[in-house]
Amino acid sequence: MKKNQLVTIILLLIVLLFLAFLSLYWGAIKIDPFHFQDEISRLIMFKLRLPRIILAIIAGVGLSISGVVFQALLRNPLADPYILGTSSGAALGGVLAITLGLGTCIYSVSFSAFVFALLTLVVVYQLAQLDGKMPVQNLLLAGVIVNTFLSGLVTLIMSLNRQELYSIMFWLMGSLGQSDQGAVWLGGSVVLFLSGGIILVSRHLNIITLGEEKAQSLGVPVELMRKILFIMVSLIIAILVSICGMIGFVGLIIPHISRLLVGPDHKVLLPVAGLLGAIFLLSCDVLARTIAVPLEIPIGVITALAGAPFFLYLLRRKRTNLLFEE
Repeated sequence: MKKNQLVTIILLLIVLLFLAFLSLYWGAIKIDPFHFQDEISRLIMFKLRLPRIILAIIAGVGLSISGVVFQALLRNPLADPYILGTSSGAALGGVLAITLGLGTCIYSVSFSAFVFALLTLVVVYQLAQLDGKMPVQNLLLAGVIVNTFLSGLVTLIMSLNRQELYSIMFWLMGSLGQSDQGAVWLGGSVVLFLSGGIILVSRHLNIITLGEEKAQSLGVPVELMRKILFIMVSLIIAILVSICGMIGFVGLIIPHISRLLVGPDHKVLLPVAGLLGAIFLLSCDVLARTIAVPLEIPIGVITALAGAPFFLYLLRRKRTNLLFEE
C-alpha cells in the first residue's frame, strides 16, 4: 500500500469518527456534549441515535463494497448492488408483510424481506446456470428479468392496498430509525463479517478483472470465486434491504469516487469505498432527520438527491473511465 493511500484511509477514518460523534449530539433536539446528564438526553443519545449511527456505518460499508464487487465482476460501471433483483425480492417480502398487517412488528417485516431476498437469489442463480457454469451475461440478464417481474408485483400490491401505501412507500425508500435492534446487531455483524471476507480476497478480484483467461493462467479458480463473491454480496444486500429498506445510489457512486481517490487496486479500493460509503450515508442520515423537523425524510430520498447530480458530473468528465483508471 502506497503512503498516500494509507494517508487517505487514515483521514477517512478520522472524518468518520468525527461525524459519528457529531451525529450523536446533532438532531431535531440538539444536545450539549458537555452537559447531557439528564435521563432524556441519555435516552436520545444511546437508545435512539447510537443504533442508527451504527446502522448507517454498517449499511454504508456493505452497500459500497457490494457496488465495487458488482462493477468489477460484471465489468459494468452502471452496476449497483440491486442489479440482480435481490432487493426487489426483499421489497416484495416486506410489502407482503406490511399488507398482511405485520407492519407494526418490524422484526416480522425484516424477516419476511430477508426470506424473499434469499428465494430471489436462488431463482436468479438457477436461471443463470449453464452447464454447471454461471456466465456473467446470463446472470445479468436473469437478474434484470427477475428484478422487473418482482418490481411489477410490488407495484400491483401497492395499487391494491392503498390504505397501507404510506407505510409501504416509507419502508421502500429506506429508513435507519425503524429497525428492530436485535436484527440490526445480528444482521450488521454478518454484513461486517462478509465485507471483511471480501476485502481478504481482494487480490483474487484484481486478477479476475484482468480477464478470465489470464486469471486462470495465474491459478485463480474464476468460476468458483465469482460464485462465492456473488453469493457473499447478495447476502449483504438481502440483509441490508431487510433491515433498512432500499437505499439507492450509495453502491453506484461511492465506488467511482473511491477509484478517483485511490485507483483501481481492490486491496485499497474496497476499504476506502467502505469508509467513504459510511461517511456518505451517515451524512445523509443527519440531513434526513434535521432538514424538515419534526418530520423525517426517507434517507433514500436524500441519497438520490445527493447522488444523482454527482453521478451526472462523473459522466461529463471527458477523461474519466468509470470502471478502472483515468
